[in-house]
Amino acid sequence: MTILKNLTGLCAIVSLCIGMTISTTTAADQPPNLIVIMADDLGAHELGCYGHPAHRTPRLDAMARSGVMFRTCYSTPICHPTRFQIMTGQYPHHNGVYQFAGRPGGPKTAEEDDISLRLTFAQPLKKAGYVTCQVGKWQLSGQHPTLIRECGFDEYCMWAYKHNLPEGAEHVGAWENNQGKTARYWEPSIVANGKYRKPAVGDYGPDIFADFAIDFIERNRKKPFFVYFPMALTHSPYWPTPDNLRPGMEKHKSSKTNWQANVEYTDKIVGRIVDALEELGLRENTIVMFTGDNGTGGNGKGQTTEMGCRVPMIVDGPGIVKPGGVRDELVDLSDIFPTLMEYADAKLPKDHIIDGQSFAWILRGEEGTAREWIYGCLGGRRVVRTPRWLLENNSPKQFGRLLDCGDCRDGSSYKDITESDDPEVLAAKKMMQEILADKAVPDVNAKVKGKNVKVRMKK
Repeated sequence: MTILKNLTGLCAIVSLCIGMTISTTTAADQPPNLIVIMADDLGAHELGCYGHPAHRTPRLDAMARSGVMFRTCYSTPICHPTRFQIMTGQYPHHNGVYQFAGRPGGPKTAEEDDISLRLTFAQPLKKAGYVTCQVGKWQLSGQHPTLIRECGFDEYCMWAYKHNLPEGAEHVGAWENNQGKTARYWEPSIVANGKYRKPAVGDYGPDIFADFAIDFIERNRKKPFFVYFPMALTHSPYWPTPDNLRPGMEKHKSSKTNWQANVEYTDKIVGRIVDALEELGLRENTIVMFTGDNGTGGNGKGQTTEMGCRVPMIVDGPGIVKPGGVRDELVDLSDIFPTLMEYADAKLPKDHIIDGQSFAWILRGEEGTAREWIYGCLGGRRVVRTPRWLLENNSPKQFGRLLDCGDCRDGSSYKDITESDDPEVLAAKKMMQEILADKAVPDVNAKVKGKNVKVRMKK
C-alpha cells in the first residue's frame, strides 16, 4: 500500500510537471493578446498620472508606472475621423475622412463614409489567427446584419442609435436629449451580435460593455484574442455613475458636477478588465493600451490645437511590455495599427498605406528610431508637433500659430513665436511646411485667428 501510495503521488507530480510544461510552452508559442481601450472625449490632462490634482485614477496610474506612458500622443480633434485613423493606421489624406459626413471637409454622404470599404486592424489580425471583438461605441457605418462584422470583428456589443436597431426592435429604455437619442448610460440601447438587448431598470451601459468584453475574453482565453473597446465614457451627457448616484438624484440628468465621477468610473472599468485578466491567468501575455479619441469636451475637443489632439497613451503588459515609465517619444493614433501588426506578426496587403510607425521597440525596451513629428487634422485645418515646435490651426490659406514648446509637454510654458523672424524660427516654419507638403486637406474657407486660442492646459 505504501509503494502504491508513493507511485500514485509520483504520477501526480509527473502529471503536474508535464501540464505545467505544456501550459508554459503554449503561452510562449502563442502571440500576445491585444486590448485597445479608447475613452471618449478625454484629454490627457484629466488623469492623475498626467498631472490632474483632483481626479482619482489609481488603475491607470498603476499601469503607467508598471508599463509605458507617453507624455505626448495625438488623435484628431474629434471622434469620427479618429475612429477611421486608429482602425486604418492612416491619416485623412489617405483614408478620406476629415470630418463627419455632411460637415465642412467631410464626405458628402454617409455612403462615401463607409468604413467597411477600407481595411481595418481587425481583418489582418483575424487572418493571423486572432478572435476579435468590438465593444462600446461604434458610431460608424454599416448595416444589419453584418454591421461591425464586415470590418473584421467576430463579435460585438454596441451602443445602438435608433437606426442601428434590428428590424422590428424598438428601444424601451432611457433616452438622451428629450427623446432625441437612445441612452448609452442608464437603461441603455444596446445591440449585441445583431440582437437588441432589452434593458432592465438600473442597467448601466459601461458595465454591460465591460461584462461583454470580460465574457468574450474568458470564452476565448485559450486563443489569441483582440478586443477593441471604444468606451461610451466620458462623453456627455454627464449623468451620475453607480458610484456617485445618491438617493433622490436624477440619474438621467446631465450635470458637469458628475464630470469627475465619469472620469473615475472610466478608470474603474479599465481596472475591471485588468482584474479579469489576472484572475484568468492571462495578464502576463496580454498587452493593454489605453488612449482617447480627442480632447475633453468643452476643453479642447473640436479645436485644431494641442488641447484638441493631446490624449493619454498608456501601455501595460507584464511579461511583454518592459517597464519604461514616462516617455518623451512622440506617438499618435495612426501608430497603434502597425504596433498591433508587429506583435501579431500579421501580414498586410501591399497596397495598404500605413502612415503610423510601430512603437513596439519602445515597449520592448529596445533602441529604435523615434518619430520626428506627429499630426492631427479636422476638416481643412491641421496640427503638427515636433519635440520642440508646435503648429496649430494651419490651413491651406493660413500658416497658423507657431509655438516654441522647449522641453515642456503640457502647455504650461509654450511661447508664441508666430511673428518672429529669428533664423531658428524661420527654419522651423520651413520644416513645418515640408512636413505638410504631402498632407492635403480640403479648403473649407475656414479662417482661424490662432492668437485667440488659449495655450495653457487646464488641470
